[in-house]
Amino acid sequence: MKIVILAGGLGTRISELTKVIPKPMIKIIGKPIIHRIVDHFVSYGFNEFYIATGYKGNQIKKYFQNCKLKKDIKVKCIFTGKDSMTGGRIKRLTKYLDKTFIATYGDGLSNVNIKNLVNFHNKKKKLVTVTAVRPPARFGAIKIVKDTVKYFREKNNLDEGWINGGFFVMDPKFLKYIKNDDTYLEQEPLKNITKKNQLVAYKHYGFWQCMDTLRDKEILESKIKNKEHID
Repeated sequence: MKIVILAGGLGTRISELTKVIPKPMIKIIGKPIIHRIVDHFVSYGFNEFYIATGYKGNQIKKYFQNCKLKKDIKVKCIFTGKDSMTGGRIKRLTKYLDKTFIATYGDGLSNVNIKNLVNFHNKKKKLVTVTAVRPPARFGAIKIVKDTVKYFREKNNLDEGWINGGFFVMDPKFLKYIKNDDTYLEQEPLKNITKKNQLVAYKHYGFWQCMDTLRDKEILESKIKNKEHID
């Protein structure tokens, strides 16, 4: 199964670092966060990665060309536009995504069990599965009823508590819901399939941490040092 990692954004909320390097290349205890994301998937036996690059994408490409990965690990960096939104970046990879695939963001770590996530998706037989997590309410929220997502709202302080943690499993048929480069994955595409009861949520109760700000970076490093990421 192919893994898509969205790694093209500007990372403006952590501009102290992203003026020089793209956000996914920010090091977490000596290793770029995107490499740690790849390592997590590799630990579950996945070996084919498509990194959707944009801002300072050449740095990511050069890194993976030069770093030592296991021989069977394939990393293909594809420039998906300087200003493309999250949905647009996935849309640009359409020709590579002819079967069910996984998509995630290049700025968050989790110990989510990827095989269990995929099995859940296959069992539910819907267009998209999103991994739901429970961090602070400043993130977007999703409401879940019997594993089916009933609404999907970004950056809304809602009382349900579950939010979009990334780590999506997607059927290629979902790609038709993405219009163009300007489309945010988290807006019309996911909202539209929610109305059709085609979005389900895999609830993850373990470790999850994104890296939007320097404070987030410090929290993430602290959790890894304390080995919270393996609980």
